[in-house]
Amino acid sequence: MSASPTAGVQAPAREPRVPRGEVVARAGRKPPRRLTRRGPLAWAAGMLLLCMIIPALLVQRQHTPVTDETVAVREPKPAPSPPLQEAVPREPLVRVYLAGDQAIEKVTLEQYVRGVVAAEMPSEFEMEALKAQAIAARTFIVRRMADQDTTGVPVKGADVTDTVTHQAYLPIKTLKLNENRKKLARLSQAVSETRGIVMTYKGSPIEASFFSTSNGYTENSEDVWSNKIPYLRSVSSPWDKAIAPHYTDTVRMTLDQFMRRLRVSLPSLPASASVARKQQAYANAVEPRVLSKTEGHRIKLIRIGGKNYTGKEVREKLGLRSSEFTWKIRDGNIEITTYGYGHGVGMSQWGANGMAKEGASVEEILRHYYTGISLEQSAEFLPQE
Repeated sequence: MSASPTAGVQAPAREPRVPRGEVVARAGRKPPRRLTRRGPLAWAAGMLLLCMIIPALLVQRQHTPVTDETVAVREPKPAPSPPLQEAVPREPLVRVYLAGDQAIEKVTLEQYVRGVVAAEMPSEFEMEALKAQAIAARTFIVRRMADQDTTGVPVKGADVTDTVTHQAYLPIKTLKLNENRKKLARLSQAVSETRGIVMTYKGSPIEASFFSTSNGYTENSEDVWSNKIPYLRSVSSPWDKAIAPHYTDTVRMTLDQFMRRLRVSLPSLPASASVARKQQAYANAVEPRVLSKTEGHRIKLIRIGGKNYTGKEVREKLGLRSSEFTWKIRDGNIEITTYGYGHGVGMSQWGANGMAKEGASVEEILRHYYTGISLEQSAEFLPQE
């Protein structure tokens, strides 16, 4: 058997394996951090530890007390300032002497106006008529207070009474009664929708007189009072006759009562005179005779029992509703029929309601009954509190 060609030849010696890190070092580079292999159990333990540490850190953060050293304190932002508003002046106060209670009720101007409208005009009237009444009532008291007029007030400390001497007025306690709730709502509307408005003539509040029912016309002021007022002129008022429930009224009395009230001297008759003769003598003695009439178609001057009277005098002495009247004498009695109700100067309340029913506005109503007036605010004439 022959031998292999390499047999007997010694192999060259192999250099020992050098770790990779040493080879890199020899090349002049910094060796990287040596990685250590971990098993699956080590990774699981690490994840578990991480899951335990993170919640603990969060809890610690939440419960760490906040101090000036740890967190800067934030000052709250100031609230925005409200827009500047002008101060609203308070209403003037009206001091009303309640004659029945003998006490003074202090109310605002608009509360007073509401109380007057409640007392002076039926709340069922048309709204424009109620507004006209509110403005007339407000004008009356504003004029009076602006002039510091306290005539007719029986006590000190009051501006006006609640009687027809000035203006009828219902106090607040009466208006608050249950039966007046519906009335109160309409009255409040009429007052609020005319708030502060007054009638003026040449820059001053007017004498805003009014009355219930005309005879078809209003009166000139000088035919009822002593002075002529330019805005209180006679105008037609045809609406009253159609809608006023007491446009006419009849009163009856004996001729003896009639003559005594007028202070007419009874004719001298013998004691033996019969009743029929006495009645005829009285009738002849007192038979009225109209001497003149006013522009408003009321009696201006009348002669009764040999004496002259104004229509106003007869109305007041006999307690009649109007100074326009007719009469009938029979069987020792006299029947007197009147037309309209009130003095007749200014605004007719039933006439205003008639105008409103036909669609007239509050301004149209007022300008009809008060000649040449303007409308202004009460603040121009009364100091605001």
